[in-house]
Amino acid sequence: MPELPEVETIRRDLVPRIVGRRFLGVTLKWPKMVLNPSPEAFSRRLVGQCIKELDRRGKYLIMRLASGEVLVLHFRMSGSLLLAPQDEPNAYCRAVFFLDDGVQLCFRDPRKLGKMWLVEDESVVVGGLGPEPLEPDFTPDTLAQSLANRSAPIKALLCDQSLLAGVGNMYADEALFAAGIHPLRRASSLSTGEIARLHNVLRRVLNEAIDSHGATISDYWRPDGEAGTAQFVFKVAHRGGQPCPVCATPIERIPIRGRGSCFCPNCQKESPGRSDF
Repeated sequence: MPELPEVETIRRDLVPRIVGRRFLGVTLKWPKMVLNPSPEAFSRRLVGQCIKELDRRGKYLIMRLASGEVLVLHFRMSGSLLLAPQDEPNAYCRAVFFLDDGVQLCFRDPRKLGKMWLVEDESVVVGGLGPEPLEPDFTPDTLAQSLANRSAPIKALLCDQSLLAGVGNMYADEALFAAGIHPLRRASSLSTGEIARLHNVLRRVLNEAIDSHGATISDYWRPDGEAGTAQFVFKVAHRGGQPCPVCATPIERIPIRGRGSCFCPNCQKESPGRSDF
């Protein structure tokens, strides 16, 4: 699933290519991906609109248009945006945006789970998200307040978009490993020092992944079709059964609240305060 680093990479790659461009037309090959307005109105209203600004909120890509409307995209499990010359085929292209420079923007989505909204107020889509972990106002105290009195596993809370925007399975696993915290620890059991350490490594892990243009595990691609490389430095994420790079203990993979979670049982001790899951 594209997480914050992957969506931020898409945003940065697309800014010089599409900001200032106009939509000449839209072809929806999977109309169900449009949640607001109707697919017909979505396609009609985009024609002629100029892309004024490209932003990101959590895992959502936000295109602000000159009209004041906002195009919001969520890639879910397998989505990407690819830039290509017109008429270049792609079997998994679910929507095609034709731009005024002769380039098409393809929403590639093998699993057909991606979503789009065209709204006047983006808060109707992203208003429930928690703080951005890379913003200056996200401090150790901010994280501590989100985790206070929470008995859920820390891994589940890091992935809760209402508490923290943009972090998903991969980077939660990596941050917890770097912090030496077991994913099943009750959030409320973390000490002030552990929360400060988790805050620091979480920001570091996300920034390093952005520098590596995100992680291509299966379906994520950069707009130019290139793969991200963050996966090559993963310590535990997607490495179940392989030796820990620190102590060589086999990395374990367990389900936590429906998510497969990878960790080192030696570097990330289970006690104190294991949470039920």
